Amino acid sequence: MRRFLHNNGLSLALFGLFFFSLVGQYLTGFQEFNNEQRDHGQPTKSHIGYFGEGHFIEAVFENWESEFLQMGMYVVLTIFLYQKGSSESKTPNTIEAVDVIAEDSRRKKDAPFPVKRGGFLLKLYENSLSIALFALFALSFFLHGVGGAKDYNREQITHGEEQISTIEYFATSRFWFESFQNWQSEFLSIGAMIVLSIFLRQKGSPESKPVDSSHSETGK
Repeated sequence: MRRFLHNNGLSLALFGLFFFSLVGQYLTGFQEFNNEQRDHGQPTKSHIGYFGEGHFIEAVFENWESEFLQMGMYVVLTIFLYQKGSSESKTPNTIEAVDVIAEDSRRKKDAPFPVKRGGFLLKLYENSLSIALFALFALSFFLHGVGGAKDYNREQITHGEEQISTIEYFATSRFWFESFQNWQSEFLSIGAMIVLSIFLRQKGSPESKPVDSSHSETGK
């Protein structure tokens, strides 16, 4: 167990922080939602009932959507775009280990099964990271729309206005405003990371170049 915790501490810590934040969002969102319902003379929801409310669903997947889009775009763009001096970029005009599959890789005992198998399975596997990230983005994008439509219609009912379908909600300015306000912050943060890693350092972190490396040196 001790070895497991040592070898997996980063993912365990991050997922622990994720669940802590999700629970915090749920509890505060539950309180906010019921306060709003009371203000409008509407029935409140139980803790279980709030899980199915668009107010919670929309808030969760609106954020997940932008995160998976950011990471998916980052993975794909770093294949062929460069930033000289950044630890987040490959070195320009250089073929690196991530660009090729060694001819003898199939003979490695610990090589992943798709590498040993080759063919279509290997082609799928060598793009599996970006495929997974964009699939999670698409799922989050859809659930953002589903939750957003439910919450929008709840507000419409409260004000005696006409309801709309989920498909119609995807065409509203409200949906795209929610998406763009998150997308821009994600692209800003990763762009800042790429540029700041040219000039700034963090000793001990693999996301930084060595402290004594020059600003013009690209990669880790």
